[in-house]
Amino acid sequence: MRFKNILFATIIFATTANAQSALKRGDDFVAQENYKAAIEEYSRVSIDDANSYARAIYNIGVCHYELWQTEEAIIFYKRAIELKHGDYPRASYALGVALEDQGRLAEAKQAYTRAGNNFAPAIYKLGVLEATAGEFTKAADLFRDAASRKGEHVPASHNNLGVMLARLGLLKEAEKSFIVALKSSNNRLEDAAHNLKLCRSLMLSTRLRDSQDFRLLNTE
Repeated sequence: MRFKNILFATIIFATTANAQSALKRGDDFVAQENYKAAIEEYSRVSIDDANSYARAIYNIGVCHYELWQTEEAIIFYKRAIELKHGDYPRASYALGVALEDQGRLAEAKQAYTRAGNNFAPAIYKLGVLEATAGEFTKAADLFRDAASRKGEHVPASHNNLGVMLARLGLLKEAEKSFIVALKSSNNRLEDAAHNLKLCRSLMLSTRLRDSQDFRLLNTE
């Protein structure tokens, strides 16, 4: 799947029977990666069932995204957000991802911000945007925040925090972050392993350079 982090809104049993059935069929087609058929099923959800309808509209957006129809996905994400009166973190995050794909970074930042302070993947993405802009201190704060919240983003958040700390000259702190990134990924995050090795190399070279700065007296 193209959209790996946050995907389809799951069904809750507060929906009407018809809406629940349509959402379930759509989800089944998604599992088969038959996104066009999924769109047809999600489209059967009535606007009269407000919560289910907003969820279906969001899911249609994700289907379009999976079909590489990014502009269409953006339209449906925005519509889903409107239906929830701006309070739809998952859709706001997805909108940010789609906008970022199109290079619309300012709009993506707004979308991630709208996702809220408790939606960790959006916090992580904001960190990436700040890092790209050279705002290393802001990015470090965001990655630290994201790393403190549970989810698949945690190893990458620790790694990126380490990168920001290293760029700020805080190599010892960076080393700790890379170690945590490796540990939290069960030593599978190759970038963290590379960064840890580089960080330790830089720390060693710094010590060597500093030691050469001591003045050795040749007289008593």
